Amino acid sequence: MKPTFVAIAILLVAFVAFAADTPPAAPVVPAEGTVAPTFTLPSQDGAPVSLSQFHGKWVVLYFYPKDFTSGCTIEAHNFQRDLDKYTAKNAAIVGVSVDPVDSHKGFCTKEGLNFKLLADTEHKVVNQYGSVMEYQGNTYAARNTFIIDPSGTIRKVYVKVKPQAHSEEVLADLATLQAAK
Repeated sequence: MKPTFVAIAILLVAFVAFAADTPPAAPVVPAEGTVAPTFTLPSQDGAPVSLSQFHGKWVVLYFYPKDFTSGCTIEAHNFQRDLDKYTAKNAAIVGVSVDPVDSHKGFCTKEGLNFKLLADTEHKVVNQYGSVMEYQGNTYAARNTFIIDPSGTIRKVYVKVKPQAHSEEVLADLATLQAAK
């Protein structure tokens, strides 16, 4: 009996040691055709914004790494430039990063942005959407975008977005998705 107990104890210790060395699983990006994870986060003006507030509209939910950086500024400017086109398609633009409300407020003011930027400082939503990355020991939102239909279903997923032409790509895909409905 003692040898069996010792063998089990050794296996248990080995398993625990192996599990401790295993890195946590990477967050999974929700698939097209699935229900979009719900959330409520503060916007640049401090007011809570929930995905459910957009029920009946298309939502372009885009995640971006950091306010005031070149790629994020280009992407935001292009969404702002095309905002009237999105509005005409019954679509709302909503940006999410892990920056705090005050950073978003300054970014919107400096860059003339008129759509919602949400502060996910606790990283809950970036994790729900598999849109999180680590860089030099810091956590950021990964540059991913989701088109969510008026009923709350994810219809299109973009990962590792290139900011320059992204808004045009989203508009074209949004038109295709709306024509198919």
